[in-house]
Amino acid sequence: MSQRQIVLDTETTGLEVNEGHNIIEIGCVEMVKRKLTGNTYHQYIKPDRDIDAEAIEVHGITNEYLADKPRFAEVADAFLEFVRGAELIIHNAAFDVGFLDKELERNGYAERIAEICTVTDSLLLARRKHPGQKNNLDALCRRYEIDNSHRELHGALLDSEILADVYLALTGGQTSLQLGHGDHSDDEGGDEPIRRVEGAADLPIITAGQAELEAHEAFLNLLDKKVGGACLWRQGDTATE
Repeated sequence: MSQRQIVLDTETTGLEVNEGHNIIEIGCVEMVKRKLTGNTYHQYIKPDRDIDAEAIEVHGITNEYLADKPRFAEVADAFLEFVRGAELIIHNAAFDVGFLDKELERNGYAERIAEICTVTDSLLLARRKHPGQKNNLDALCRRYEIDNSHRELHGALLDSEILADVYLALTGGQTSLQLGHGDHSDDEGGDEPIRRVEGAADLPIITAGQAELEAHEAFLNLLDKKVGGACLWRQGDTATE
């Protein structure tokens, strides 16, 4: 596993990649050895289609705002250079990776994300750690007492910064967005809502094996059949974009 991790999020013109929707924002924050470096990648992108009204309500990005922004083909090389070789941390990774791969395909790139990065889905990590509970980003912030009060709308860079805190809390490490080791005394930040676990960066991350995951999925399928639809367990895991 790479010691360089990139926490990534995207915003899009709509929800369905197979309906021709485009990426309109990419936000990334870099961690090395589970510490934020301050190195980020952030780019707004002009799409090839209008943004759905429902999507604008979620992220607040308008067609007019993107009118003078570069298209994906103009920023793809810089983006790929930034993420290449890293472990990507993405919440509901199938959504973002699906859109990124489609953009690469549409613009003539032979590479796909899984060929240049490893991908860790923080939503799957959260589901394993908190089964039967809501595991979208807002719910995890509440659970880990991470302050996201400044998040009135979704935004790729802001959500990446918040997800970095969430991921570190999920996997047992430091949960502060401070850079480096941090030098705050106990007298500072008395109202700090973020809990810190010192010296826990090297804790092992234990995940379920393939057989356990398959057994769990079979159990959920059985519950779905009993209730005649999606069981509450699956409904509670609905992720935000």
